[in-house]
Amino acid sequence: MSDDTSPAAILRKRLYWHSRRGMWELDLLLIPFLEKRFDALSEEDQLAYQRLIEEEDQDLFVWLMHREWPEDPALRRLVQLIIEHAETTDNSAYRTL
Repeated sequence: MSDDTSPAAILRKRLYWHSRRGMWELDLLLIPFLEKRFDALSEEDQLAYQRLIEEEDQDLFVWLMHREWPEDPALRRLVQLIIEHAETTDNSAYRTL
């Protein structure tokens, strides 16, 4: 981690550690999305991502595995973006997480 103490860097570090769930399937979806797509998201979507990672692992798992969708439209949109990113990106570099 860098020594950058700007608010944006602190937020990024916090998001990274909250995105590491300890469940391999979730880590493979959330961390690459955070690293590759988060900065390009609208402010609304960035806030929705922050809310998404506050959810329980069980809920994230069923949402990200296409078993159910979040009721909240903003979270549903983020889940769809994360799934789309995972399905269209080579994430082989993250398999050692």
